[in-house]
Amino acid sequence: MAEAPDTDAADRAERLAHWLEGLGLAEQLGEAGLPTYTRGDDGRARWTDPGTGEPLTDAQLAELDALLHQEGDDPGHAVPVALVQLRRRAEVREQLLADGWHTYASLGELRGTSEDATRFAVHQAANRGALLVVPHRSQSIVPAFQLDDTGQLRAELGPVIEPLLTARMDPWTAWAWLTRPVALLSGTVPEVAARDPKEALIVRHAALRLAERVRRTA
Repeated sequence: MAEAPDTDAADRAERLAHWLEGLGLAEQLGEAGLPTYTRGDDGRARWTDPGTGEPLTDAQLAELDALLHQEGDDPGHAVPVALVQLRRRAEVREQLLADGWHTYASLGELRGTSEDATRFAVHQAANRGALLVVPHRSQSIVPAFQLDDTGQLRAELGPVIEPLLTARMDPWTAWAWLTRPVALLSGTVPEVAARDPKEALIVRHAALRLAERVRRTA
């Protein structure tokens, strides 16, 4: 007689959902291209195939369970590292967005130009590596830290931003590097240190070194 399974599909579905919620990783499933779940009126987790929109089969649920528990020597204490990394990236992006940014419209108001003219100028500057522009949802945004009071790129940041952008560094990563403490600069923040003429050259050298590393790993 075949041995009965340890748990049925409904229990597995609920266990996986509860585990991910406990780790704070449920919201990262969709971004990772993995099945997601919703909770019905009864509070039970119902998993959906991202490709078909259909409920997961028992076999698919078992595969997902195995996939999420494959990290580490002990599957019972595994953590889905990829989801943890996605969560950390989401947290960093939320912090960066809280620092302030412009749309074409708000930057146009600051510059005293139309939205269309601003869009054109921003695209031109970005293509030259003279302005950091970041994709966010369905739009492009301009981080505010790099701008002066007139909405133009701060002069001291030009030599710092240009090598990063020409090396095709990920815009979000560049934003984080420029506005967070950096080990290469003894824990100082590049965009802040660049304001000091005595530190500006050091910041530029750090950016050049980072840009070269980006090129080597591209």
